[in-house]
Amino acid sequence: MTPFVENCYVLREGGESIVIDPGEATEELKAAVADTQVTMIVNTHCHIDHAGGNAEMVRLTGAPLLCHADDLPLLRTIEQQGMMFGVPVEASPDPDRFIAEGDTIHVGSAALRVLHTPGHAPGHVVLVGDGFVIGGDVLFAGSIGRTDLPGGDYEQLIESIRTKLLPLPDNMVVYSGHGPATTIGRERKHNPFLTGL
Repeated sequence: MTPFVENCYVLREGGESIVIDPGEATEELKAAVADTQVTMIVNTHCHIDHAGGNAEMVRLTGAPLLCHADDLPLLRTIEQQGMMFGVPVEASPDPDRFIAEGDTIHVGSAALRVLHTPGHAPGHVVLVGDGFVIGGDVLFAGSIGRTDLPGGDYEQLIESIRTKLLPLPDNMVVYSGHGPATTIGRERKHNPFLTGL
């Protein structure tokens, strides 16, 4: 087990599923997809805690791996990221295709819209569904993503939140990469990093 406490998401409809941010190929994750056809594995960004399980999940499911092109350099340093944290991790395969702003990802009949939200990582994306957003490490309950890691940029992160997330409806549920779910409205009102935006 790695020391990272990260939220990996499995979205299922019918017999299909997609895996978002497999930081680790845990037994719970493997069980969650055992009775479905995994049609893709998506990294919102390519830090070790969100992409460390890519190799094993690709091997297990045969599903294509997707990320934003701007995070390819990060993806290719997964092993080095592991050394920084003292966590051995297998190198990730390269993505089968890149996703970008305006793309749509499908699981069954459900559609998720891709928004490019750099700041925490250069190629960070969020996935907007019907009433929810899979937000990776952009916005948290009461906080925002770190910008002190390689490729981080505080002003860019705030701009991503201001232009891509805050225009979403207040009742939009945000499923973050760490910690509990929140809503756009709650963060607009109470997040100390967002006052005045």
